[in-house]
Amino acid sequence: MAKYSKKAGEKVEKAMHEMHEGQLKTGTGKKVTSKKQAIAIGLSEAREEGAKVPARKKAAPKKKTAAKK
Repeated sequence: MAKYSKKAGEKVEKAMHEMHEGQLKTGTGKKVTSKKQAIAIGLSEAREEGAKVPARKKAAPKKKTAAKK
């Protein structure tokens, strides 16, 4: 079974195309230069539209350290 839907693949493809043309922007308005960032934007847009995309990975819980005496 596929992890990503066809719609998600299309969104990522569109984001990569925009990045190569220099038209893809981040939320703050800066140009996207990283392939990883372009993929993340494409997957995020696909999630918003309800496409089949795995959930984002959660950050690992921080370990508590014992106080030194």
